[in-house]
Amino acid sequence: MMQRRSEGGGTGTAPRPRREGRGERGGRRKICQFCHDHVREIDYKDANRYMKRYISDRGKIEPRRKTGTCAKHQRGLSTAIKQARFMALLPYTAEHMRGM
Repeated sequence: MMQRRSEGGGTGTAPRPRREGRGERGGRRKICQFCHDHVREIDYKDANRYMKRYISDRGKIEPRRKTGTCAKHQRGLSTAIKQARFMALLPYTAEHMRGM
């Protein structure tokens, strides 16, 4: 005798219940610091503002999901960081990687 599968074509297991709220990993939603401070334009000359929060210890630009920056300001931020690197206001790599 053959067993019939359910209509959904799955393995027959029950669907997982949806998590309410942010769950295990969540917490509060991050806000864009530039929107909060009403920043109109992100300037590459203000390199100290972007050093610690928006660049990783390896020298990479941090993603939106980690910093909470909105899409509009993330685009401007990445452009400003790249301009500051080109003008030698910010390093391209982390300090501990330059000695290799």
